Amino acid sequence: METNSQVIESRTPTPTRIGPLLAVLSGAAFVASLDLFVVNVAFDDIAESYPGHSLGQLSWVLNGYAIVFAALLVPMGRWADRVGRRRGFLLGLALFTAASAACALSPTLWLLVVARLLQAVGAAALTPSSLGLLVSTVPEAKRAGAVRIWAASGAAAAALGPVVGGLLVEASWRWVFLINIPIGIAFLVAATRIVPATHPDPDDRPLDLFGAALLTGGIGALSLGLVQGPDWGWTDPRILGAFVGALVAVAGFWLRNTRRPAPLIEPALLRVRTFAWSNATALAFSAAFAAGLLANILWLQRVWDYSALPTGLAIAPGPLLVPVFAMVGQRLSKRYAPGTIAAAGCALWAAGTALILVSVGPDPSYATQILPGWLIAGVGVGLALPTILSAATATLPPDRAATGSAVVNMSRQIGSVLGVSLLVAVLTVDPAAGYDATHSAFRTAWWLIVAVAVVAALASTGMNSPTHDPEARR
Repeated sequence: METNSQVIESRTPTPTRIGPLLAVLSGAAFVASLDLFVVNVAFDDIAESYPGHSLGQLSWVLNGYAIVFAALLVPMGRWADRVGRRRGFLLGLALFTAASAACALSPTLWLLVVARLLQAVGAAALTPSSLGLLVSTVPEAKRAGAVRIWAASGAAAAALGPVVGGLLVEASWRWVFLINIPIGIAFLVAATRIVPATHPDPDDRPLDLFGAALLTGGIGALSLGLVQGPDWGWTDPRILGAFVGALVAVAGFWLRNTRRPAPLIEPALLRVRTFAWSNATALAFSAAFAAGLLANILWLQRVWDYSALPTGLAIAPGPLLVPVFAMVGQRLSKRYAPGTIAAAGCALWAAGTALILVSVGPDPSYATQILPGWLIAGVGVGLALPTILSAATATLPPDRAATGSAVVNMSRQIGSVLGVSLLVAVLTVDPAAGYDATHSAFRTAWWLIVAVAVVAALASTGMNSPTHDPEARR
């Protein structure tokens, strides 16, 4: 079987039309991103279906997915390089689709979390495979633009996700997972016909699964400490143990990664200046983005008493600007360095968030209190996120495309986990405390988001490097 599969993967690919290929590969990224934003809107309805659980426990529906996704992106990217990116893409999409059905049928919160973990495994396989296929298939002259379109597809999901989620939640939150099934099947059928076979990497060195486990444990322990700290107490031995465990696990992963002949993340990749700073920027910006999105949704639903559909409609205008300004960013890239464009985007996200925090009050007034800042923030995402992703992968050779894209997407997911965890820690307020206490907690959260976005803007400047990076060639 192995010989036959290698023969299939090694056939000379027939000429592929870029448009249909880009549609299928970007569509898969769209499916994975759509799920994230739909679940954000459904968060309160999921909580009502599983009474007796705290905000910290419920947050694992989001964080469990993000942690496993982040930790498995790199090993799954390496695995896809070995077995063939097409095969990795198809298997990942199939698992994601099947796990979506399990999510919809989950009778308890923790079974839902387990099903979400399986979704994350599928997403971790299809995401680097899709971007790796794109980078290795599209001609170099068109590669940066194709990557921007791939990134913008996730942004389009952010625009449609809240509205789609709001509509589906009107029937039941379970439909936010069921919607993935027909979409996933359609892309599976299309991919078998359009996506070309690829040559697997002949490297037979074993994947560092223990290193992946250390990274997963470290991120999970840090998230546990941040999420449960307000409930258990920051000096509780369990919280202190979680933070110590996170530090030990991440340090162990780093040491193991630098000493193994086949490391999970090649240290040479991080010596490529643009790639390294793109990852740092992706982590910080994703933390600010994930926390800001969830904070605005929770404000609308828990303070202004919006239901799911009005919340989705209220969130949609900002993300709708993202694909538009992704194209603007593409045009600007002909005149300005990527770090400059990304820094402007991060700064606009910070400015939009600051405008929201100084505007909101107890009486709902969406058009004057939320919308202006949210539109500014949407412009910022459109400039920042596609630029960060395209800059990270543009300097890498094709044979490291899947692994490199996995690393930068891992940075995004780790940032999302940290952002949501910090937000939950800050917003753990007794509902009986009243509006003033709740408003104060949200203001603190929004100020933290502004600060992290400013850090991302500063990190973006490191992405400006000479066009020909000797480390990238090596």
